[in-house]
Amino acid sequence: MPDKMSTVSCPECGKKYDVSNVSAGTKARCKCGCKFDVSSGASILVEYPASSIQHRVGSKDALAVVESLAQAKDTILNEVGKIIVGQKEVLNQILIAFFARGHCLLMGVPGLAKTMMVQSLAQTMLLKFNRIQFTPDLMPADITGTNILQSDPKTRQRKFVFQKGPVFTNVLLADEINRTPPKTQAALLEAMQEHKVTSSGHTHTLPEPFLVLATQNPIELEGTYPLPEAQLDRFILLIKVDYPNLEEEQQILLTTTGRDGEAIEGILDAKSVLKYQDLVRQVPISEHVAQYAARLCRATRPQSDEAPEFISEFVRYGCGPRAGQSLVLTAKAHVVLNGRFNVSCDDIRRYALPVFRHRMILNFAAASEGLDTDAVIKRLLDTVGESE
Repeated sequence: MPDKMSTVSCPECGKKYDVSNVSAGTKARCKCGCKFDVSSGASILVEYPASSIQHRVGSKDALAVVESLAQAKDTILNEVGKIIVGQKEVLNQILIAFFARGHCLLMGVPGLAKTMMVQSLAQTMLLKFNRIQFTPDLMPADITGTNILQSDPKTRQRKFVFQKGPVFTNVLLADEINRTPPKTQAALLEAMQEHKVTSSGHTHTLPEPFLVLATQNPIELEGTYPLPEAQLDRFILLIKVDYPNLEEEQQILLTTTGRDGEAIEGILDAKSVLKYQDLVRQVPISEHVAQYAARLCRATRPQSDEAPEFISEFVRYGCGPRAGQSLVLTAKAHVVLNGRFNVSCDDIRRYALPVFRHRMILNFAAASEGLDTDAVIKRLLDTVGESE
C-alpha cells in the first residue's frame, strides 16, 4: 500500500515539499539552508544555520550584532517616546528606511509633529540634523552651497572657497518639498542618489550616513510643484502620517502644555549606524522570496503578462525595478531590527504599501471608481500568491 503523501512548507522561505507519513518526525533541510522538522504535514523551525550566516556576514558575532540592533531599536523608540506620543508605526518605518540606506517621504497634514519626529530620531543617534523650509523663491545654491570669493589675510590673494550648504549633514529634513520649483527640487537628486554635490566642476562628498526626509501637505496644493516620478522613485518609502487616536491626543495635550519634557539621550553614533546599515545589506535572502518580490513588482505593470486584469483596468504605469530593490531592503532591515536574520514572504508583503504607493500611477478609470493606490495594492496582495 503506498504511503500517504502530505505537503509541508519551509518555515524560512515558504517552499513546499511533498513528503510521506513515514517521514514524520525526521529532519529536513531546504535549499535555502533552513533545517526543520517534518511532523504530520506541519513544519517546525529547528535552527537557522548560524555558520552559514556568519560565513556570509563575515563576522563571528553576527547574531549578537543583530540582537544588539534589536535592543537599540527598542531603546531609540523609548527615548523618542519622551517627546512624541504615539506614531509608533511611522517611527518604525523611518528607522527601517534609515538602516536600509533609503530616503523617506512623509505625507501628512500640518501639526502632526513630523519635524519633531525626525529631529528626535537624529538626536538619539547623535547625528547632525539640518532642516530646510522649501519655498517658491528657494534656489539650488541655498541647498547645496556656493562658491564665495575670499581674501587670504596673509598673502592678500583672493580665491573662491566653497561654502557648504545645509545638505552637508547626516539627516536632512526637506520640509514641504513640493513648494519649490523643479530646478531647486532637482538639486537634491545627486545628493540623494550619489551622496555627492557638484559645484563649479568640483565634487564634494556628503557625510555618512546621509538620509533625506521630505514632507508634503496633501491638503493645500495651490502653488505647489508635484515631484516628478524620477525623484519620487528615489524615496524608498512613502509614509502616511495620520491623526492620533483619542487617548494619544489627550496625552499630547497633557504633556505639551506644561513644562519641558525629559531630555533625549543618545543611543548610537554615526560609526555604529554605518555598521548596522552594512549588516542589513548582508542579510541572506532565498531565491523563493526574491522571486515573490519580483512577481509582485511585475504584477503592477499593465503591459506585463503577470498583471491581473484589474491592474490593466486601473493602472497607467506600474513600478520599476527599484521598487523590488526597496521591497527586499526594507524587509531585510525589518527582520534585523526585530532580532531575526531570515526574510520571509510575509516580510515582503508587510512593506508593499509604503514601497509601491508613490510608484504607481492610476488612470481615469480608477479615479472615477474612487480608488487610490493603497486600495489597488491591497487587492494585488490578495491576488498574487507566494507560490506560482
